[in-house]
Amino acid sequence: MHGPVPIAATDHPQRYRRDIDGLRALAILPVLLFHAHVPGFSGGYVGVDIFFVISGYLITGILARDIDRGQFSLIRFYERRFRRIIPALALMLVVTLAVSAWLYFPGDLEGVPRSALAATLFASNLWFFTDTGYFAGGADAKPLLHTWSLAVEEQYYIGFPLLLMLLARYAPRWRTAALATFAALSLALAILMQRDTSGFTFYLLPTRAWELFAGVLLAIGAVPSIRGRLVAEALVWSGLLAIALPVTLYDRTTIFPGLTALPPVLGAAVLLHGAPGTSVGRLLSQPPLVGIGLLSYSLYLWHWPLIVFVEYATDAPLAGGLRLGVIAAALALAYLSWRYVERPFRDRSRISDKGIFRFTTVAILLLCLASGGLMAMGGWPSRFSAPVLAQIAGRNDFSPARKRCHDTYMRGAPPCISGARVHPDAMLWGDSHGVELAYALSLAARAQGRALVQRTTSSCPPVLGYDGRDPRCAAANRAAFAALRADPEIRRIYLIAFWANGDFDAPDFVAKLDLTIAMIRREGRQVVLIGPVPPQPFDVPRHLAHLARAGRLDEARGVSRAWVEARTPHLRALFSRWQQRGVMLISPLQALCASGACAIAADGKPLYFDSHHLSVAGALRVVRDGAIPPPAHSQRAAIPPPAPRPGR
Repeated sequence: MHGPVPIAATDHPQRYRRDIDGLRALAILPVLLFHAHVPGFSGGYVGVDIFFVISGYLITGILARDIDRGQFSLIRFYERRFRRIIPALALMLVVTLAVSAWLYFPGDLEGVPRSALAATLFASNLWFFTDTGYFAGGADAKPLLHTWSLAVEEQYYIGFPLLLMLLARYAPRWRTAALATFAALSLALAILMQRDTSGFTFYLLPTRAWELFAGVLLAIGAVPSIRGRLVAEALVWSGLLAIALPVTLYDRTTIFPGLTALPPVLGAAVLLHGAPGTSVGRLLSQPPLVGIGLLSYSLYLWHWPLIVFVEYATDAPLAGGLRLGVIAAALALAYLSWRYVERPFRDRSRISDKGIFRFTTVAILLLCLASGGLMAMGGWPSRFSAPVLAQIAGRNDFSPARKRCHDTYMRGAPPCISGARVHPDAMLWGDSHGVELAYALSLAARAQGRALVQRTTSSCPPVLGYDGRDPRCAAANRAAFAALRADPEIRRIYLIAFWANGDFDAPDFVAKLDLTIAMIRREGRQVVLIGPVPPQPFDVPRHLAHLARAGRLDEARGVSRAWVEARTPHLRALFSRWQQRGVMLISPLQALCASGACAIAADGKPLYFDSHHLSVAGALRVVRDGAIPPPAHSQRAAIPPPAPRPGR
């Protein structure tokens, strides 16, 4: 999603190649336009991979030359790295911490100094890999998320020079074979884990190293020269196409990285290897592209925090004139950073070698102290008034059993049973939208002397035959259906999912849902369908806090009911048919959008804890307004009170 540090072409021992700066522009521009939501660049995140290849190529050229000549110095290597990376990065981190401390609400602020500390120590990829889950905050509130790739690259360059030195000393004839083997192993691991949903494949070095190794193999001469002008022209235009197609055709749903990373990586490698002297090489050498390529590191550093801060302040993704303004501002900041930070620090006549080490030491120390100080302050809530804090507290109004009782199948844990201490007579089966509704239903069940079993799995709607991006969804749904078949005392099945997400209204999906409902009814069970929860175009507690901060809380409005209904026409078309067959319906639209505009707050509390998950307050309102009598003929055998079951 975000790209690594572009290495200065002037560091390469060979003649300066303008086309490489042009290639940098082809890497950074798609990243910038993707993050700015410019149509046509839905796969712009592949610019990351292009940068990795360029980095591997240029830096290995330096290392291999010095090692082969017996002139390599690890201190000299890191002195060059510090000049290139630290000054602009340190400035960006300082500004980001300052702006976050002024702009961010408690909860959002807490993660920024942690990520700043990780970025300072080049470990932010590890931090963002572990900083996952519903309550870690989305990318829209992480202004330093892009630093993960800097960490990947620096971790790579901790060990890679030593590897080259060892190969040069003990196995010089095996250098190419050894490096090709490392590349193949990394690529194989990336392909093997390409469906991994933990973030390992995306964030961590073992599955990203092969992209750097692609540049490495070019730099050491492992790839034969291209013979023949026509062949070279065909190859470089193919390489350009291998970059352009992913940029335009990939999107956020593409399984990436893995096999899908091969086209942009190979395309970048082909252009590095064969562009000089070709029409593509001349195209990449044009002044506008070269100029943007020179700014690419600073542009990469500044564009993401700028986009995040603007979207945070406006509660909306970039669009229209604001989008153009932010892009222009990112380019302006990049130029200033390149002109007044990057260039002076790379000039050894202005900053000595000892000076850059001193600067790096002091910068890292001060950034660690600043980050630690902000971390000690928590979210710094004293900056805000009580009404603002009351709204932002809605972020924490989720089910107290969410951590224990959600995704139990994926964790190999038994499903939670909540309510009274009796055998459950109902099951809630769904995705993460069902967690708070399960809690609200369990409170009602407890008051009636009943119990409920919860089977919720993230991003897995309760539809037999659905697998989505995670093949385990199908297995989780099969297990839920098998469990209800095996327990005749479960008389009622609640079905809930993020029906209005834009993907779950396709005719084939709705047909599978229809079949699932029919199969449950054939088992003699009652089906209660919980309809679409209206998604909002903003984080609801944050939006309400912004309004409270401006004294305009009375202006709080959500999307219209008509807008939600327009997103679910195929699903709604079956509601009446299902109801005629005995399927009951709980309608969040009826509970939240009776006036036409959907409510996002009630009694001073947010009805969502993010943009589309109901808070406990919201779930209680939906369950109350859609109250349904207890299941008929339920068997409620008492259970003696020993050890509490999961979820209590």
